[in-house]
Amino acid sequence: MSKLTLSKREFLALGAMAGALGLAGVPRGASAAEKGQIIASVLGGDYAELLRRIVDERVMIPAGYEVVQDISTTEARQTKLRTERTRRKASFDVGLLADLDMYPMAQIGVLEELDETKVPNIANVIPALRKSYAVPQLFSYIAIVYNPAKITTPPTSYKDLWNPEYKGKVGISDVLYVATSAAASLAAGGSMSDYTPGREKLLALKNEQNAKILPTNESIAAAFKSEEIWITLNYVARGFGWRKAGLNLAWAIPSEGAIPITFEMAVPKNAPNKDGAYAYLNAALEPDSQLGFLDKIGYLPSVTNAVLPPDVQKALALSPADQANLKSIDHAYFTANQSKIFDFWTREFKG
Repeated sequence: MSKLTLSKREFLALGAMAGALGLAGVPRGASAAEKGQIIASVLGGDYAELLRRIVDERVMIPAGYEVVQDISTTEARQTKLRTERTRRKASFDVGLLADLDMYPMAQIGVLEELDETKVPNIANVIPALRKSYAVPQLFSYIAIVYNPAKITTPPTSYKDLWNPEYKGKVGISDVLYVATSAAASLAAGGSMSDYTPGREKLLALKNEQNAKILPTNESIAAAFKSEEIWITLNYVARGFGWRKAGLNLAWAIPSEGAIPITFEMAVPKNAPNKDGAYAYLNAALEPDSQLGFLDKIGYLPSVTNAVLPPDVQKALALSPADQANLKSIDHAYFTANQSKIFDFWTREFKG
């Protein structure tokens, strides 16, 4: 995957085989393939296995569909969408991409504008995550992840990364340059539609706070373990996984608003089985489908009617107020300014 989506591949490493998601009690009313074949182009590994169990075998096959997984990379999926746009039929019915990767596909006009009457579960999607061209299957959000043994007063704002008490103990993940640039803008009083106010904040983070810029999220975890760093910005799903692995970590939702990442499903305009594709999107938004990915991975349901286990609710869930305050990436702004944002990050912040 590209640098932009590297952390999404790491997200898969947090997944585990969900053995508890057996198929006992699933109704077997319709015969397989009665309603045709659905080809889902998705990521591989644990994600694909969970999707097969939770959506394909639990919902779609009993409903009469045959489901085939087309395992591919983000780049391969985007290439297929671009090159197959003039064909009578695309090679898949449902495609999975992260939000930053899905938006350019919508902009070039290869995705179906969703008929929400065919995906009634869209009504339960968190409003801040709704799109006209894709459904959010899973999401996480940027939190302030910290070592509570070293930082005993919980942070409340992105600005806390610039607290002089943490000089030399701030870690920055290079692969999260987009979210970190956005958070710096918010800390400077800017917006998600203009990252330039955050440039001085980033330079101060480097020059005054002596922040450690680490190449991967795994290196962030290692730095927490060695106590080389005490605080960072990262997806709460990752902090959840690290804590389950034994690290002493806590996290706080910044008052400026948490920045979400979503993994979205969409339908090509020339999908061979559009009715089946719509049924698949609806199945993926069922509460049980959403909750099936939570264990071990820590990515949250994108629907409001999925009831979280009490311990997860306490640790990860956003309150209605925090949901309303989510600060989504402005995809139009980012797409138009990606090269400038990346050049500043690599040449001036890291350089």
